[in-house]
Amino acid sequence: MKSVVVVGGGTAGWMSATYLKAAFGDRIRVTVVESDRIPTIGVGEATFSTVRHFFEYLGLDERTWMPHCGGSFKLGIRFQDWAGPGRHFYHPFERLRVVDGFHMADWWLQLGERDQGFDRQCFITPALCEARRAPRTLDGELFVVNADQSLGRSTLAEQRAQFPYAYHFDAARLALFLTGFGVERGVRHVRDDVLQVGQDERGWITHVTTREHGDVAGDLFIDCTGFRGLLINQALGERFQSFQDVLPNNRAVALQVPREQEREGIDPYTTATAMPAGWIWTIPLFGRHGTGYVYSDQFCGPDEAEAALRKFAAPGRDDLSANHIQMRIGRNERSWVRNCVAIGLSSGFVEPLESTGIFFIQHGLEQLVRHFPDARWDPALPLAYNERINRAIDGVKEFLALHYRAAGRDDSLYWKEAKVRALPDGLQERLTTASSFLLDEETIYPHYHGFETYSWNTMLLGLGHEPSHPRPALAMSDGQRATEEFDRIRVDAARCVSRLPSCYDYLAAMNS
Repeated sequence: MKSVVVVGGGTAGWMSATYLKAAFGDRIRVTVVESDRIPTIGVGEATFSTVRHFFEYLGLDERTWMPHCGGSFKLGIRFQDWAGPGRHFYHPFERLRVVDGFHMADWWLQLGERDQGFDRQCFITPALCEARRAPRTLDGELFVVNADQSLGRSTLAEQRAQFPYAYHFDAARLALFLTGFGVERGVRHVRDDVLQVGQDERGWITHVTTREHGDVAGDLFIDCTGFRGLLINQALGERFQSFQDVLPNNRAVALQVPREQEREGIDPYTTATAMPAGWIWTIPLFGRHGTGYVYSDQFCGPDEAEAALRKFAAPGRDDLSANHIQMRIGRNERSWVRNCVAIGLSSGFVEPLESTGIFFIQHGLEQLVRHFPDARWDPALPLAYNERINRAIDGVKEFLALHYRAAGRDDSLYWKEAKVRALPDGLQERLTTASSFLLDEETIYPHYHGFETYSWNTMLLGLGHEPSHPRPALAMSDGQRATEEFDRIRVDAARCVSRLPSCYDYLAAMNS
C-alpha cells in the first residue's frame, strides 16, 4: 500500500490526511484533491473531550492550534427548555462519583434536594459553567488533579480517565490550519475539480480525473465529499440507510454572529435550546458565536426557521448571511467498499445534537489505521471496520432518539410526534428499565459509541425521565458517606470557581 488519495477537503479531508501521515509517515504518499468551488458545510464547531487524542497524535498542543481557529473551551452542553420552558440542565464531561458501590445519581434519588437540579448536586462542572470559568488557571494548571498527562499516540479505546473539557472551533479555520500542517509534512495538495471517477473491471477505483491536473491515481481512496458521497455512493453505488424514521430533523440554518466578548464574557459550554420544530445550537467561539436552528421540514419551512433563528440569536442583524443546509441523516450500509473508505458526512451523520460529527471522523480514522490493508486486501479487515463503524453510529442514533422521547415537553406538533415516533431497536427496553432504576454498564447500548453510562443517566434525569423510586437497597444503607460526598462536591465546586479565571480572560491571554 503506497498511495492514499483523499477526495474532498474540509475538516474530514484534512483530519484524514494529517492523521494518516502521522500514523505512517513517508511510508505512504497522501494526496488531497479539493475543489475551491464546492463549499464545506462548516458548522461542525463543537467536539467530544476525546478529540484531544487526535491533536496529541499529531503532536499538536492546544495553545498551538486554538488561536488559529477561534478556539474556545467546552465543559459540556446546556440543555435549555428540553424538560420544559425555563428549565435547564448540563450534560458535562464528568463521570459520577461512587459511594459504597452506587453512583451519586442513585444517591441523589434517595437523598438529594429535589428543589435543586441533580446535575448541580452530583457534578462540579455545572458550577464552572454558571460562573463562566475556564478549566485551567492562567499558568495552565488543569482544575482536575492527575488528568492532564500527555496521551502520546493514543486512541479513543485507550481513554481511561474522563478528560473534563472539549473544544469549540471554527471548522473552516481548523481545516485551513491542518492544510498548512499537512502540506509541511509532505501531503500533496491538488486544488481542482473532480470530473470523473475511474474504475477497473472489478469496479475498484483506479483514479479520479481532474479538470486541470489530469488523472490522480492511488491504491486506497478516502471519500470526504460530504453528503454527496461522490465515491462511495455515486461511483460505487453503496446503499444509504436513512434514520429519518427515528430522527426526523433533516435541515438546518446557521448564522455567524459577532459578539462583544470582553464585555459579555464567553460561556464555556454549548447550548442546545428546544424550539417548536427542533432546537437551536449556540457555540461561543473566541470572537463570535456560531448558531443554528436544526429542524424537521415536516413541521417548519426554511423561511420560518431562519426568521426564528434571527429573532433568537441576532435581532436587528439582517446583514448577517444565513447558511441553509439539507442534511442526510443515516449511514451507509458499509463505509468501506472495495478500495474506498468514506470518512465524515459521506459515511454517516445523525444531526448536530451532542456534537458527534468530529467524533465520527476521528473514530473512523482510528479504525482505518487499525485495519489498514496491504496488497493482499484481506476481506476480514473491511468486514471488521464496517461492523465497528456501524455499531458506533447506531449507538449514537439510539442515544439521540432518547433525547426526544424522554424530553418533558409536548407543546407543539413536533414534540407531540416525538412521543409516538418509532424507536431504534433496544431503546424501548432501556427506557422501561430506566422507569424502575437508573441504567448501568449492562443496560446501556452495549457497543462502543462514545457515550458512557453517566451520559445516559444524565440525559434521563435532566429530561425528567426519573425512575419511579430509588433503589430499595439505598433505603437500607447508611447514607452518611453519600451525604458527605454531596458536601464535598459543593466544596470542590466552590473552590474551583474561586481559583479559576473567566473563560474570556484565559482565551484573551492565549490569543494575545
